[in-house]
Amino acid sequence: MISLGLRRSARQLRLAPAALAFGSGALLSLALAPWHLLLGLPAALAAAGWVAVQAASARSAALAGWLFGLGYFAFGLSWIIEPFQIDPERHAWMAPFALLFLAAGLALFWAAAFGLSARISRGAWRIPVLVAAWSLAEFARAYLLTGFPWAAFGQFWIDTPAANLLPWAGPQGLALLTLAAFLPLALLRQRPLAAAAPLALAAAAVLAIPAPQQAAQTGKTVRIVQPNAPQDLKWHPEHRWEFVRRSVAFSAEAPRPDLIVWPETAVPQLLNYADDTLRVISDSAGGVPVLLGIQREEAGAYYNSAVLLDGDGMAAATYDKAHLVPFGEYVPFGDVLARFGVSGFASQAGAGYAAGPGAQVMGLPIGSALPLICYEAVFPQDVNAADRRPEMLVQITNDAWFGTRSGPYQHLVQARMRALEQGLPMIRAANTGVSAMIAPDGGMLDSLPLGQAGYIDAGLPAPLPPTLYSRTGDWPVFLLCLFGVFAAFFRRRALAPQS
Repeated sequence: MISLGLRRSARQLRLAPAALAFGSGALLSLALAPWHLLLGLPAALAAAGWVAVQAASARSAALAGWLFGLGYFAFGLSWIIEPFQIDPERHAWMAPFALLFLAAGLALFWAAAFGLSARISRGAWRIPVLVAAWSLAEFARAYLLTGFPWAAFGQFWIDTPAANLLPWAGPQGLALLTLAAFLPLALLRQRPLAAAAPLALAAAAVLAIPAPQQAAQTGKTVRIVQPNAPQDLKWHPEHRWEFVRRSVAFSAEAPRPDLIVWPETAVPQLLNYADDTLRVISDSAGGVPVLLGIQREEAGAYYNSAVLLDGDGMAAATYDKAHLVPFGEYVPFGDVLARFGVSGFASQAGAGYAAGPGAQVMGLPIGSALPLICYEAVFPQDVNAADRRPEMLVQITNDAWFGTRSGPYQHLVQARMRALEQGLPMIRAANTGVSAMIAPDGGMLDSLPLGQAGYIDAGLPAPLPPTLYSRTGDWPVFLLCLFGVFAAFFRRRALAPQS
């Protein structure tokens, strides 16, 4: 009996760090929208640091990092099951597998960071090394394999003074500061001063950063239309045109704005055959230019596009979405898989969309704009890729795919971050919400809530001066993190016993 009890205790001791890692990851996910429960953040990251320091080997540290990531992404990205509920008879069975594989795959980036820190450092030194390695892992997650920076640490801090760091160092810089402030709390009992000092310095840095200045108004008015088309009805033959008629009626209301913006894929037909529809839209708008989402075909390829209609209903400018959603808007090896009936969820024409040429500034009647279609607003590097600085950002999106719980709110946070990083206003038209006019400081000037049909006539703010982040991008933070990892590597080599 005693022997059995000892073996059981040993198993429990091995399981305890694993359970702590997974549970702490789940706790950290509550710092994301719509909860923004920041009180659990110090405990979650301190637990991550403690598990990393206690790990007996690089392999066990990597496993702890993977479990931490699994808990975080499984809960933080739980909205990923929503697209599979649109046609549940066909796709609902895939939902748990999609969430599990996505969470497990993204957690590999964190496993690599934990394992690397354990391999090149020991004891308390693992904390600063983990800060740098984990930050590099977040860079990799944001850039590799088309990137997926959703649920990045910088997203915790919207509507707090810490978000003022975004125009200076961008989202990766804010994530680095988050890790540097809270991971050392793992050492609070052994080295209280060393553990608390980084948090105090981070708080001082945040308080020293000036808030962005208030933007002046341009005197221009934008009508943002939200038809509120549920995804299961949006393309239904018996319902799809009622949402167009709803948007037409909103566009016809007086007084006339300077520009009208409809959301992504607002017109349920190809641009190639939509001349009559576009004339009706333009007539209802009373000659006011309309920017709307529509699909189009060219040379056998299909595009998810934003089209500017002039006063006569003609396409005056077109932007084709460049950063597509894997398995949503295109399928890798799609030409082969299309023969077996496999196509992108969101594509309503062909087996998937083709990618446009990239970031392009579009001339609008109210000034120059960088169009972003849905998912593109998740990527700060895409906004920085434009060949010249626009006067505003315009996001058209269909967040009905994301359900009504966390997905739309997390998407909105990232849109607000792009505005703050660039010092530019953003016009955001979402099919089911949240549609908004976002100020250059990331604030919400006017908005329509989730799940409500309607429109807002919002005043357009002027852009602020170019931010430091808009000039430098992610390079300074990336090089700093890379230097930290290499410094730890060479320190380990210098301290290694000579044979």
